[in-house]
Amino acid sequence: MTGCYTLLKKEVLRFWKVGFQTLSAPILTALLYQLIFAQVMKGRPDILPGVSYTAFLIPGLAMMSMLQNAFANSSSSLIQSRITGNLIFILLPPLGTAAFFCAYVGASILRGLMVGIGVIAVTAFFGLPIPHHLGWIIIFALLGCAIMGMFGLLAGIVAEKFDQLAAFQNFLIMPLTFLSGVFYSINSLPSFWRTLSHFNPVFYMIDGFRYGFFGQSDSSPWLALTVVSSFAIILCILVCAILKSGWKLRN
Repeated sequence: MTGCYTLLKKEVLRFWKVGFQTLSAPILTALLYQLIFAQVMKGRPDILPGVSYTAFLIPGLAMMSMLQNAFANSSSSLIQSRITGNLIFILLPPLGTAAFFCAYVGASILRGLMVGIGVIAVTAFFGLPIPHHLGWIIIFALLGCAIMGMFGLLAGIVAEKFDQLAAFQNFLIMPLTFLSGVFYSINSLPSFWRTLSHFNPVFYMIDGFRYGFFGQSDSSPWLALTVVSSFAIILCILVCAILKSGWKLRN
């Protein structure tokens, strides 16, 4: 536990020392999205009954920011350590797979949550109501950040250089988050795209998170929880197996 705590502290300090870039910048980006869409969509019909579009947008932007930053935290840290050669100083101590895994994913969760809280704080004055189900909000926030933290670890292991890591971000993470109902309800889509959206796990993270605020969603929160939990378990087993094998980490 001492090793896990020390590595977790190191990872937290890594993003905290450049907080203007890792925390403030994504919060500002989400605020800009909110300001632009609030103006463009002003006066449009409500997407959910009794929920204005500006309020509808806040949970989606918060979750999108959390997911992207949780992924960026673990992936950038691992690839940077591998390229600069200082990963050896983490692998030499007798740290188990669980300690390594928990430290990196834990730091990703913490960064994601800090960004999410910041986004909600600066956008709440656009009309965010009192949450209907705080428990659902916490569950989906933790699961979403954990999944992206694990996926960031996987990307950091597979990628050989920064441009390969950028490909994960630009061609996988960004499309999955932007096409998951952040800015719209999937019920407004044509049947083909609505069906396709149900195969996107990020949709269930955002939809379940939004349900916690409004008590309304495009799918059942229990279905969303089942899909997200299953995805988290599968990804956890896969990443732990790769870490235990030491694939690419010691190369």
